[in-house]
Amino acid sequence: MHIPDGYLSPQTYVPLYGASFVFWSVAIKKMKRELSAKHVPYLAMSAAFSFVIMMFNIPIPGGTTGHAVGAGIIAILLGPWTAVIAVSVALIIQAIVFGDGGITAIGANCFNMAVVIPFVSYWVFKLLRGNPGANPIGGTRLYVAAFLSGYVGLSAGALITGVEFGIQPLIAVGPGGRPLYAPYPLSVAVPAMALEHMLLFSVVEGVVTVLLLKYLIKHESGLVYALTVKEA
Repeated sequence: MHIPDGYLSPQTYVPLYGASFVFWSVAIKKMKRELSAKHVPYLAMSAAFSFVIMMFNIPIPGGTTGHAVGAGIIAILLGPWTAVIAVSVALIIQAIVFGDGGITAIGANCFNMAVVIPFVSYWVFKLLRGNPGANPIGGTRLYVAAFLSGYVGLSAGALITGVEFGIQPLIAVGPGGRPLYAPYPLSVAVPAMALEHMLLFSVVEGVVTVLLLKYLIKHESGLVYALTVKEA
């Protein structure tokens, strides 16, 4: 899902840089106000976890890659705003140090993976989790909610990435009508991104979310943000 340089036009990556800066600014303010000292080590570990899991890239059609992100479990553990920073840090390091994702596409990659996935995952979890009083911690509904939060979140991020690819031939073409950036239309880019993730990578994301949530509930249930905070 890491978009390389040369696949998005300035008409796309500049606004996405702007959108990411807005989310980064709000997230930093919220972290300073809400993140407790006992959660700071988890923030560092979450960024490291996301960095590692995203390094297992599998090339897919469309000039990008597929992989799990770990953003869903980070949003459940620390909240979606903190997940924005944790996943963004991992993505920026990958782009600058390892060349995994383009420099011009940092804003797009952060928006797709550090904004879309955490917020979609978090609210899917909260919606499906239901009333904590009626659904005790550790119940089947909790783990179904966790799986679907990871699955739907990653699928949504892949869908948005496919749309960004697919609109390039519509907004950036040369004098002869030749696409200047990603050449695949929406009819190719969206299925290529969405289906690959829905059939494989989103399943992995969902399983990882369930397994880590089970571990956290067993050992540190009081620190799980989505189980202790009524509203984000």
